[in-house]
Amino acid sequence: MSSRPVDLSTRVGALLLPNPVMTASGTAGLGAELAAYFDLAALGAHVVKSLAAYPWPGNGPPRVAGRPGYMLNSVGLAGPGIAAWLDEELPALERCGARVVASVWGRSVDDYARAGELLSGAPACVVAVEVNVSCPNVEERHALFGASPGATARAVEAVAACGRPVWAKLSPNVADLVAVAEAAAQAGAQAVTLVNTAFGMAIDPQTRRFALGAGGGGVSGRALHPIAVRAVHDVHGALPELAIVGVGGVFTAEDAVELLLAGASAVQVGTATFVDPRAAFRLVGELERWCAARAVRRVAELVGAGGG
Repeated sequence: MSSRPVDLSTRVGALLLPNPVMTASGTAGLGAELAAYFDLAALGAHVVKSLAAYPWPGNGPPRVAGRPGYMLNSVGLAGPGIAAWLDEELPALERCGARVVASVWGRSVDDYARAGELLSGAPACVVAVEVNVSCPNVEERHALFGASPGATARAVEAVAACGRPVWAKLSPNVADLVAVAEAAAQAGAQAVTLVNTAFGMAIDPQTRRFALGAGGGGVSGRALHPIAVRAVHDVHGALPELAIVGVGGVFTAEDAVELLLAGASAVQVGTATFVDPRAAFRLVGELERWCAARAVRRVAELVGAGGG
């Protein structure tokens, strides 16, 4: 193994991060919950649970169902609203020295605009805003914002008032993901996060009832990984100048490297955190050792270098 240090720094749009490992929205809490397990400043960034401009109760229970190789969830974007988060949760993250990515969602373009306005006065520790477009658009008969390039663009544009780099978190449940990603970029997104959960459902054979209170839900975990790799590869191939954050089934350094090779500049750790709260922190060290063992001097060398 080489004794020379590995440069783990990476760039996501205008944002330079010390390493490419982040938490994933919805899996690491609203604030500094994970600080009990590791130093949050050691991550490239800490992505918090998606927030609306207003409090939202989410779906009824059960909200989560575990299965071999994957997890289903239908939490329904429950949260206290951005104003409460700024007052009650963000100060602890700021004290930790975390680089915070705020995730926002809405049911209308006005909701996204209000979210951007509320975040415009956030402290400097909020380094980017991730726009979750995998939510119903009540102005277009409840179709997901992310199902339409036009609706995605309007949501991204609406958040611009936040005054920070904007990323768009996209759903794999669309006919043409490249078109949606291109629309997000043209609307001002400096990066796209690929991917959100895939549609799924489970029925308990014993009770014959849905495993989740809402019926269907989102599939995450290892089963999502090949879907994420394909999405990253396709978008990077079509839009090589657009930064990508890869997410889906990242449990090991090799999982992360696979997404980097497909074209991601950074990765997010989600479901693995439910198994091990230190998963994202552990991955930083594992990735450094993986690179050192293979004489990879800069993690940026891996971005888009796979396939063929």
